[in-house]
Amino acid sequence: MESLVQLFSSTLGQYVSEEVVVFIISMCPFLELRGGLLAASLLKVPILKAIPISIIGNIIPIPFILFFIRAIFAWMKKFKMFRGLIERLEKRAMSKSGKVTQYEFMGLVLFVGIPLPGTGAWMGSLIAALLEMDIKKAVVAELIGIAIATVIMSFVSYGLLGAIVH
Repeated sequence: MESLVQLFSSTLGQYVSEEVVVFIISMCPFLELRGGLLAASLLKVPILKAIPISIIGNIIPIPFILFFIRAIFAWMKKFKMFRGLIERLEKRAMSKSGKVTQYEFMGLVLFVGIPLPGTGAWMGSLIAALLEMDIKKAVVAELIGIAIATVIMSFVSYGLLGAIVH
């Protein structure tokens, strides 16, 4: 992930401020808040500035995914060139949905909150949408999960990593 963050930072950093780089990275699937806070640390953005930027960037895609992804997937499946991709995405999301299905609210909180590869608000929103979870519950669970991920990644990026890099 660090190399991807560095690629984004060096490429985008030529055109926009460090804060905008952090915001964009935080909105990207797979990188999300984890990547945003890591980038902020590497770009020396102060933690008190980086946290709200990363959180807002990570939150923005959630309602769009929860409300529209099933309709978008259904539409895309009508085209042969997209069908395989969408079916793989759905299969991948559902393969990660075990704990969310079993524990519902708390499962989604932990899925979004524990920063492991393939977890986070994007995949959590996709799973919640595919499982047709109550949207209000899903949003609250994801916000709590993002708060947990923020604490963990702040420590990793600014505490542990910060001590090594700076």
